[in-house]
Amino acid sequence: MKMVGKQVAAARIAKNLTQKQLGGLVGLDAETIASIEQGRRALMPDVAELMDQHLGLPGLLAVAANEMPAVDVTPPWAEEYMSLEEQAVALSWYESMRFPGLLQTENYARALFRVRVPARAEEEIENLTVRRVKRQAILHRKVPPSLSFIVWEAVLKDRIGGDEVYAEQLRHLIACMDLPNVTLQVMPFGRTTHAGLNGPFILLETPSHQQLAYSETQHGSLLISTPDEVSILSRKYAMLRTQALNTEQTRGLLDRLLGEP
Repeated sequence: MKMVGKQVAAARIAKNLTQKQLGGLVGLDAETIASIEQGRRALMPDVAELMDQHLGLPGLLAVAANEMPAVDVTPPWAEEYMSLEEQAVALSWYESMRFPGLLQTENYARALFRVRVPARAEEEIENLTVRRVKRQAILHRKVPPSLSFIVWEAVLKDRIGGDEVYAEQLRHLIACMDLPNVTLQVMPFGRTTHAGLNGPFILLETPSHQQLAYSETQHGSLLISTPDEVSILSRKYAMLRTQALNTEQTRGLLDRLLGEP
């Protein structure tokens, strides 16, 4: 993606266009054009075709976008978030369908990829699993980010991968809770109020203290930088923290699920 991004930047500069001007021609903002040029966001084929037209290129970017190597296993829409996550100084993550990626064991992550529909080749499953586990290096950075996780209790009831994978995952959660930069809370069943009914989301603070939010759908994602929208999700997360079990209650629940006193 970095090579394609450099091609976009070179062609834009040759036409004496700013990132904002090029974005206006292809329906993107300057920030997105910058992300494409820096290799943090994939160049999608439809955008590549428009760029070829406006930059006077004979289909070069469209070919590059359509021939991106299959070894790049991270979906294009998630690339920019992954880059931001790696550098983040703080993350607040609400999850209602599975354990957050940064807290998954290798076996649990592999089991998740194996139950996806349609099925994936075993080699792709292994590549995806390795990529996910590598992301967890940020938990042990020299100066680690502050990490807050809230998980709906439904996630604790599923046994993706079987009993052994499930027990290993619960023990891993307890171990993560011992890290000084990590907090984990469970949103319990039976509440009459719930601030997270619209689904999972992540709040992220960059090293320059920019506040962002991120949300995924079936085939895409939304990286949110508008202050008003980020503020809404921040208020939702603050409410979720008051509605969820505290960390001591959460640890007690995990111990009970493991059958430990």
